[in-house]
Amino acid sequence: MSNKKNSGGDFRYAVGAAKVPWHAVGEYYNGQDVEAMVKFLLPDGGKPGYKEAFAEVKGAVSKLAKCANRATKLTLGTQVANAEEAAKKYFGAKYACFTCNWTNGMEIAYKLSGLKAGDEVIMPAITFIATMAYPLSIGAKIVFADIDPETCNLDPKDVKKKITAKTKMIVPVHLGGMPVDMDPIMALAKKHNLFVMEDAAHGMGGCYKGRMLGAIGHFGGFSLHEVKNINSLGEGGVLLTNEDFAGPQLPGARFLGLDFTRKIKDWLYDISPLTDRFGNIQVAQNCSATEIQALGMELQFKRLDKIIAQRRAAAEYMNAVLSQEPGILTEKPDTADTYGTHHLYLLRIDPKKCKGDIQQLAKKLAEKGLTNITHFGPMYRFKIMADLGYNADAIAKTCPNTERMFYTSYTHLPLYPLTKAQLEYQAKAVVEAVREMKAGK
Repeated sequence: MSNKKNSGGDFRYAVGAAKVPWHAVGEYYNGQDVEAMVKFLLPDGGKPGYKEAFAEVKGAVSKLAKCANRATKLTLGTQVANAEEAAKKYFGAKYACFTCNWTNGMEIAYKLSGLKAGDEVIMPAITFIATMAYPLSIGAKIVFADIDPETCNLDPKDVKKKITAKTKMIVPVHLGGMPVDMDPIMALAKKHNLFVMEDAAHGMGGCYKGRMLGAIGHFGGFSLHEVKNINSLGEGGVLLTNEDFAGPQLPGARFLGLDFTRKIKDWLYDISPLTDRFGNIQVAQNCSATEIQALGMELQFKRLDKIIAQRRAAAEYMNAVLSQEPGILTEKPDTADTYGTHHLYLLRIDPKKCKGDIQQLAKKLAEKGLTNITHFGPMYRFKIMADLGYNADAIAKTCPNTERMFYTSYTHLPLYPLTKAQLEYQAKAVVEAVREMKAGK
């Protein structure tokens, strides 16, 4: 990247034509490096022909390396810009920022929302620790709202009860890729002048009443961690906003506030502060994204709709089989108004009808070779919360659905691209396990 004026790029270090140039990349990747990367991404699985095929690839890469140029920009270049443009177009957002992970994206959103020590943030009692990491780090207070028993998502009715004069933000989480009921959340935010950030870590590609998840709140975004429906070579995140005070600040927010539209005396740039929605100064951190991460997202992003369609078909099959057994409560199906990403399959049971709780069922499923993981543990039960002065038992009393559902009624099953045989076995095994519980086995 040349040292031309821009709003937030990375100056390191391509200075253009010079007798002694200073390249952006200090050490180029060579043919042997590329061979090793190919072997890492496409490892030997023991199938016949691998060694011969890899020898051909190795020879071709070696030949290519002799006549090829080298990648001269590895971070915050054209691939990152392309990924952001693709995100804006797909999600219908005015601004998009590609970050090294979604936790960083949330930090930027929290800062630009003006969150400070003593403010209250309402979020579901069931989510991943990343959702509350930044608020806790600055001394903001987490207020846990209860979950909707049908979706295990944030319950708008409980959110309404827990808004106070100190509330500044609501953070709905589209757990498992199932859409939160966003209309009442946005109505509450408008009434009380609150900001909404959608934690759509699981929700890339889902929709709520004609609007894409992640693009409904004031901020929103997605994780591209390795376990998600698509990933960007293991880590990555996308932050979206339509807020004009925030959008132009995203490049600087991602890279330490570097401002190439200004310069201090005898230097290449200035450092401009972020300003939140109240006009207060916020300090930017470094969450730069690499070109290869962005390329990884672009490649998989092109097949996101197809991936979701495959997962949706698997979820519909699970519903069809499981609904035949009394006591099993199947996942809420997609509708014309709302459809999810089917990142996880939400399996719920009625403990009375099944004559046992989800803890017993989980053990039986594990014995049958099924991986099942309840997402996630109640946030207020972690040691860090006790150490920060939160009273887990007192909070639990305000979140009865969370306690009941997590400990007795639900778990999650995988919806990865399972084979037909694997999907059929999974559905059959759940039914068999429930019948064993009913029989007292």
